[in-house]
Amino acid sequence: MSDARQYFQLPTPFAMKRGGSLHGAHVAYETWGTLSAERDNALLILTGLSPSAHAAANDIDPSPGWWEEMIGPGKAIDTSRWFVICVNSLGSDKGSTCPASIDPATGEPYRLTFPDLSLEDVAHASHAMVTSLGIDKLACLIGCSMGGMSALAYMLLHPGSVRTHISVDTAPQAQPFAIAIRSLQREAIRLDPHWNDGQYDNERYPDIGMSIARKLGVITYRSAMEWNGRFARIRLDPEQREDQPFGFEFQVESYLEGHAQRFVRTFDPNSYLYLSRASDWFDISEYGNGSVLEGLKRIHIEQALVIGVSTDILFPLEQQEQIAEGLEAAGANVQFVALDSPQGHDAFLVDIENYSRAIGGFLSRL
Repeated sequence: MSDARQYFQLPTPFAMKRGGSLHGAHVAYETWGTLSAERDNALLILTGLSPSAHAAANDIDPSPGWWEEMIGPGKAIDTSRWFVICVNSLGSDKGSTCPASIDPATGEPYRLTFPDLSLEDVAHASHAMVTSLGIDKLACLIGCSMGGMSALAYMLLHPGSVRTHISVDTAPQAQPFAIAIRSLQREAIRLDPHWNDGQYDNERYPDIGMSIARKLGVITYRSAMEWNGRFARIRLDPEQREDQPFGFEFQVESYLEGHAQRFVRTFDPNSYLYLSRASDWFDISEYGNGSVLEGLKRIHIEQALVIGVSTDILFPLEQQEQIAEGLEAAGANVQFVALDSPQGHDAFLVDIENYSRAIGGFLSRL
């Protein structure tokens, strides 16, 4: 399998919002479709915390992407019409410069010497990559989960660079519940003795901390309704149970363990810590004198689709309503879609039928 990743070298030094700068940094991205001669059909996708830029299969890398059913010829995000770009967030270890990258000044991995990361930095890096392709104005900017926050920063910090926006299961600022969960995830990693203040390696690796962090995440990405429907109180067969005190007894415990094991070694723990904290720090009200609405009113675009799901406990529906209200107050023509998918926050990855209808419908009218 070939790698479809392309790399954009960020300007050096690349100044970070909270101080410090990166030298020789880059972001990874992938593309689908063809950029029009007028360069007016570009659609950028900003991702959640853990996905790579590989949102869908393409000629170079045919493996399924994380939004495979959404992107492609004739799909909701129709690549026969749109030139689709998906960028891997600065700070993520899926190809972009991150805490696991080599610091050119020392020849060693940055680890915790990586500058404090904000979602504004993610937005600036993404914007620099887009403009390097000769695209002055995106036809549409799509942000999912954490990427939706990065998208708000992108539009606010680069006025006039986006025509329309699709906001998917996100928020204008983290609420205390989301901060509390992410704080616990970070604590699980930091308290793993193998984390060792960020100085781990493959032999001594914070597997347990990452596993607990992932389990906490998976619990909040879905809804209680879905957990009840899928697992009820079904117990594991005796031979599947752990032969130790307080070992796994219920199917839901085993499910979470499987999820965690598949994730643990696929994401750099320090990168996870940096991106998680960047999500907590983001607050659009910083740009509106302490008011979310006033911050959102500084974003000027033509049209927006704001999608949320009633079962999302991490980014509750009222936060999507806030975004819709703010963009509308700023003069955009806004369509707000509230879905009742049982899958909670992760619905945009699972309930493809309903999300496709909303996103495909919006894009077809542009």
